[in-house]
Amino acid sequence: MFKLSKKSEYALMAARYMALNNHGKLVTAKEIAEHHDISYELVAKVLQSLTKYDLVVSILGSKGGYSLKKRSDEISLIDLIKAVEPDYQITECMRIGNIKNECSNLDCCKIKDPLIEIQKKIDKVFTDTKLSHII
Repeated sequence: MFKLSKKSEYALMAARYMALNNHGKLVTAKEIAEHHDISYELVAKVLQSLTKYDLVVSILGSKGGYSLKKRSDEISLIDLIKAVEPDYQITECMRIGNIKNECSNLDCCKIKDPLIEIQKKIDKVFTDTKLSHII
């Protein structure tokens, strides 16, 4: 069964939290982690990735924190997911950098091409769905 990684889930949760709670103020990784009762360490890593991919602004210092760089209707779910999981795919054989001979069934595989089409549809849904849609 296809499911999002914890990193992707936390990215969506953190972005949603920031969209709902920013209103001109910064939020901290600790605040997000405590609100959702999730791992602070992973939230902090996710926020670093979101900052690196220019989706979030990070302010250092005792009064620092994180804020979305764009409005929630300008951020697609695919942006958030790819920021924390650049090679997300529904099967291993489609992952970036995967060597063809890692799969012993590649030559006779009958599902790879249909799954590529499904991946395109999933990507479209995540691209068309904005953060504002999950608020």
